[in-house]
Amino acid sequence: MLQLSSLSDIRQHTGLLRQQGQRIGFVPTMGALHEGHLSLIRAAKQQNDVTVCSVFVNPAQFNNPEDFRLYPRLLEKDAQLLAQEGCDVLFAPAAEEMYRQKPKLSFDFGDLERVMEGAHRPGHFNGVATVVSKLFHLVQPHQAFFGQKDLQQFAIIQQLVLDLSFDLELVCYPIIREEDGLAMSSRNRRLTPEQRALAPHLYQALQLLQKSLKNHSVEEAKKETEAFLRQIPEIRLEYLEVVHAQTLQPLREVSGKVPVALCLAAFLGEVRLIDNLLL
Repeated sequence: MLQLSSLSDIRQHTGLLRQQGQRIGFVPTMGALHEGHLSLIRAAKQQNDVTVCSVFVNPAQFNNPEDFRLYPRLLEKDAQLLAQEGCDVLFAPAAEEMYRQKPKLSFDFGDLERVMEGAHRPGHFNGVATVVSKLFHLVQPHQAFFGQKDLQQFAIIQQLVLDLSFDLELVCYPIIREEDGLAMSSRNRRLTPEQRALAPHLYQALQLLQKSLKNHSVEEAKKETEAFLRQIPEIRLEYLEVVHAQTLQPLREVSGKVPVALCLAAFLGEVRLIDNLLL
């Protein structure tokens, strides 16, 4: 596996691959890789000639400096996992390389970013869009693979690709869960054993909400689910939403006529976790 860290090297390498007619699959990550990431690597390998994975903890998308400082960084282990999966190229730049000067460009995704993650993490999606745009320009992929766990992020990137006419296909793969239902996340590493034992209640809450919506209004179903989570004082719910799965706007009723997503964010101690369920 080739490991690159400079912008000029990755641009030159992928440009040469394209000249040779090679099809490039790209998996952008922030590292601390788990089975969810590796499932994307396998998908990229199946559908492309060359697979590129980036590992970059992007400072521009963290509005909490402490969260950025504590985010797991395991590049050596990540490289071993990627090599075992047959990844062809690992692009792992330093922040000083990716941002040689502070970006002046800013993005506004309208209603897509006024809800859920965008409402609670100001500037987050501007940072996401900035780094993803840079990575798409550098890697020049034919396909880019993302996980459903970051559902709102995927919707934002879909809009980015549409608005800026990136010549690539976006692929979203289902959430990979632990045996007890917890959505796999790099942040799970920060949970204490006690917190880890409670974390599956987040997925259980989404399942309860799904079941409750069959017989109750959205408002009543949300209240029942919030009451369920309040029984666990260690869990601090930030939001619980029933939304249109594509526009991400809140729904007052679930009719079966539109695609629906159930989304939540919650804290266990200082660790913030997100999850969702598509109906």
